[in-house]
Order: sequence, then C-alpha cells, then structure tokens
Amino acid sequence: MELRDKTFLVVGTGISGIAAVKLLDKMQAEIILFDSNAELEYETIQKKLPEGLKFSLILGELPQEVMDKIQIVVLSPGVPTDLPFVIEFEERKVPVWGEVELAWLCGKGKVFAITGTNGKTTTTALTGEIMKTYFDSVFVVGNIGMPYTEYSLSMKEDSVTVAELSSFQLETVQRFCPQISAILNITPDHLNRHHTMECYVEAKANIAKNQTKEQICILNYEDAYLQKIAADLPADVFWFSSNHILERGIWLEEEQIIYCDTERIPICGIHDMELLGKHNYENVMAAVAIAMHAGVPVDCIRKAVREFHAVEHRIEFVREFNGVKYYNDSKGTNPDAAIKAVEAMVSPTVVIGGGYDKKSSYEEWIASFAGKVKCLVLIGETKDVIAETARKKGFTNIIMADSLEEAVRAGSKQAELGDAVLLSPACASWDMFKSYEERGTLFKEYVRGLK
Repeated sequence: MELRDKTFLVVGTGISGIAAVKLLDKMQAEIILFDSNAELEYETIQKKLPEGLKFSLILGELPQEVMDKIQIVVLSPGVPTDLPFVIEFEERKVPVWGEVELAWLCGKGKVFAITGTNGKTTTTALTGEIMKTYFDSVFVVGNIGMPYTEYSLSMKEDSVTVAELSSFQLETVQRFCPQISAILNITPDHLNRHHTMECYVEAKANIAKNQTKEQICILNYEDAYLQKIAADLPADVFWFSSNHILERGIWLEEEQIIYCDTERIPICGIHDMELLGKHNYENVMAAVAIAMHAGVPVDCIRKAVREFHAVEHRIEFVREFNGVKYYNDSKGTNPDAAIKAVEAMVSPTVVIGGGYDKKSSYEEWIASFAGKVKCLVLIGETKDVIAETARKKGFTNIIMADSLEEAVRAGSKQAELGDAVLLSPACASWDMFKSYEERGTLFKEYVRGLK
C-alpha cells in the first residue's frame, strides 16, 4: 500500500508506537506522534528514535486543527478504541488502524497468528522454534515483546512470520489476514477494557475474520466459547483436544499426541517434553497443528518440541532451596492462567498471588487449591478482595504481605521439605511493577537471595 506523503497520527509513545513511527519514516510518510500524558518529555521520547527522524510530537490534548489534517490513525495496543477522539476519527471515516494492521500491510511472506487468553507466548515461541528448523527466514513478533512493525520491512516473499496477538491488538483489525490462525482458549479477562465477554470474544475472533475456507483456523475443542463461534468463522476449522479423540484434528491419547488430517500420525509422548501441565500439552498441540499445516516435516517438529524449554515467567523453575522448589509464573495475569499453574504443581504448594485489579472473579482459582495449595500469600491492590473470596470458599491459611520480597520470605517459611512455592498472581502487575516481566525478574532475584 502506498503510504508516502500521507499524514499519520501515531497514538502512544511506548514500544509499539515508537516502532510504528520508525516504519512510517522509512515509508516517507508525514508523522505526528501523540500521547495524552502531558507529563512526558520530548527529550525522553526523542532518545527512543533514530537521530534525524522527522516527526511532530503532541502531548496532552490533541488540537482540532491537527485532527483536521490526519489521513490515517495508528493506535498502540494500550490505547482504548472508545476514547472520544478515536470515535470522532471513525465518525469522520478516517481509517483507524492498529500497529498489527500497519505491519501486515507493509510486510511480506506467510503469517501465522496466535491468540487466546492464556498460552499465547509459549505457543508462539514454540511455533517459532519449529519454523526455524525448516524455513530460512522466520520472524517471531507481536505481543511476545517484538513489535510487528519493527520487522515488517525486513520480511521477504519466502519469510514466515509467527505473531502473538492480544485482544487489544485484534480490536483494530480491518484487512489483516493470516494464512493460519489459532485461538487457544477464551476465559474472562480484560473486562475493564472490553466491558463485556461478547466484546472480548469478538476481539479474539477478529484474528480469523478475513480468512477464507482455503485457510486454517486452529481451535480448542474443550473451550465452550470457541465451540459457539466456530461455525461462524470463515476459515477451515481444525480442532485440538486434551480430552477427546477426534476424527480430524490433533489430540492427547494415552499420554501421546496424535495428529490426523488425512492419516493418523503419532507426534510425541508428553514425557518426551520438558513442559509441565495439560495446558502446555494443549499449547504444544496448537503449535504442532500450525507447523503441520505449514508443511514442516514431522521429524523437524518432533525435534523442536522435545528440545523446547518453558518460556521465561511461565511456570519457570527458579531454584531448589532447602528441599523446596520455587516457580515463577508471573505471566499468570488472570485467574484461569493461575489455575493452570496450580494444576501443573505435583507437590504441596505455597501460592503467592495478587496485583492490579482487572475486575476478575477469583472463586474458581481458589476452588482449584483443594488438596494442593497449603498457604496463600497475598500482595497488591487485590489482596483484600482475594482474601475475602478465599475465606468464603473455606480457605483460611492466608498471609498478607506489603511487598513481593516480604511475600517470598513468608512463602519460604511456610514451605517444608518437598513443597513448592509458586508465584502465580492471577492479576496484572501494574499496581506495583512496570510489567509482569519486572515482577517475575524480581521474584527470581529474591528467591536466589534466600539464605
């Protein structure tokens, strides 16, 4: 698409906004960078960009005279689509894109896109590793921490791009169309942004909305929301299942992963992998299904799956100290993810939880503790709400902590020989930390500092 000399408004000065500005500069577009945070400093933003790059910067309020000259808007994922100025642009018929839309329009090659409430990063990372065993030019981008726009101009016709996409990124999809898409699961999350489950499900389903019957959408057979929307998706649906044997799909059968499109092909056993838990077996099945449909040989897939390690901050083993194993699941930012982490534990467990309030319900998470979790250590904005929920469910061994470091010390005192201590917050990190990565990194630092 011809972007040269068009006037773009890039909204947001974080990693995605900065990457979009760099891309648009290379496309010789006119760029206005906007952030509603009036306390930001020009010099700080300028340091994020290459020297000599031309752009205008507006902080605080967006003047009407600037709005009048904008031809295309590019929103960073963290910018809600229901802000008044965004709605005004849409009413004026000014295209409002997300970073993903911009990157896809500028990129080349095949795109395999992955979304879901949980498991996106593990599945994307594994899919990327599988693709690297067979294809020469592979890009792993998106919500995994690598802005799609950062790499789109480096993509060639024979490139393969594996993209992890969040519901925030998918809200603004217009023409984006991957050759293969996957929705791993849908459970309540980000309702403070999407407001209703219907809107959240719709955002997730946008990953496949422009696909055709010649293209593949991989879905979780065990997910009720995906069962409901499958018939309305335009793509050819290919299921994966951890509980059912399928006529066509990929499933878990007697601890073996079996794939069948036209013929039955054993992939590997669950004990051949380093990943723990049923949720990770589902992630592996989704990644394998993508790879099989992409034409990767089975031997390459098997090798990559067997050698793949858990991604950082997702049930990541930290250390064993005094006979207690410590796990970092800081990426468990919602109750469903935290449930999966608890289910993956094989010994009595002390859980450290709590954080930023996304208006989630914690009842099912607490219910998953039965027979496994011996103590709950709580921090952050949600600690009182979670404690109240736990007591109502009959779980009373609760410790309140004022910091993550204090929580680690408290957890280590509660744990005995053979136990585990698991950081799996069931909440976002933004009340106390910049990101879940910072939270997980600090957790590992505190655990390694135990004496």
